Amino acid sequence: MRADAAGDPVIAAVGDMACDPSDVNYNGGLGVGKKCRQRATSDLAAAGGYAAVLALGDEQYECGGYQAFLQAYDPTWGRVRGITRPTPGNHEYLQSNNSDGTDCGGLATARGYFDYFGSAAGTKGMGYYSFDIGSWHLIALNANCRFTTGCKAGSAQEKWLKADLAASSATCTLAFWHQPRFSSAKGHGNNDKYAAFWDDLYAAGADLVLNGHFHAYERFAPQDPNQQPDPTTGIREIIVGTGGEGYQQFGAAQPNSEVRGTKLNGILAVTLHPDGYDWNYLPIPGDTFSDAGSDLCH
Repeated sequence: MRADAAGDPVIAAVGDMACDPSDVNYNGGLGVGKKCRQRATSDLAAAGGYAAVLALGDEQYECGGYQAFLQAYDPTWGRVRGITRPTPGNHEYLQSNNSDGTDCGGLATARGYFDYFGSAAGTKGMGYYSFDIGSWHLIALNANCRFTTGCKAGSAQEKWLKADLAASSATCTLAFWHQPRFSSAKGHGNNDKYAAFWDDLYAAGADLVLNGHFHAYERFAPQDPNQQPDPTTGIREIIVGTGGEGYQQFGAAQPNSEVRGTKLNGILAVTLHPDGYDWNYLPIPGDTFSDAGSDLCH
């Protein structure tokens, strides 16, 4: 298990990973240019000796059929399956364009995803759970609201989140799900479906949120639920949709967006200190983008 010099655990995180084997850019798993680079990004994770890998959704394209997972995700990212803590993306719930033409996860069930990851994905059909690493409390949420038990205030998942936060005595808390609450993505942008998640996490003093979905990298300064800067009790959000499938473009920058980069492939390493965290974006060979920093927990 990877740790820093003080013995604090180091985790990796990224989303939007493996292309469908039928993709014209798949190239036997090696990819072409900036697309279908799941082998290169997974090499970073496999060589890192991390305490855990947070898979931020859309692990398998074009949809999350079990056979596609076995053909594309497993030979690459499957090398760290034993330490992977996943959350489902929207592509895990699709039903068409699977590589074998027959099994594509099952509309509204994400069957391929749950069958592949098993108990590591939480209760089958629900997809949200929590766990501890070192002194940190980590929470995986399912942002595919209509396919699970909801996301809005008063839904079963939101009630579970609130209770889970109340039961935790950890100083530092990290939450992760697929579609971000705030984003400068062209054609995506902010999504108020996850406002209740952010409200509950903010009220409980959570520190860091990690997302995928937008095929780029974006880091926000700590902010409150209304996008107001809050360096004291705000939540920092980092979008890491750079797992290899492809890239998307930015639109207008949202408030508090500090760092943005696209046409990237790489992973985020996060060191979990007892009272804070370090982040370090690691590019695949040939990429030059980087981002690193540190912050304290609330």
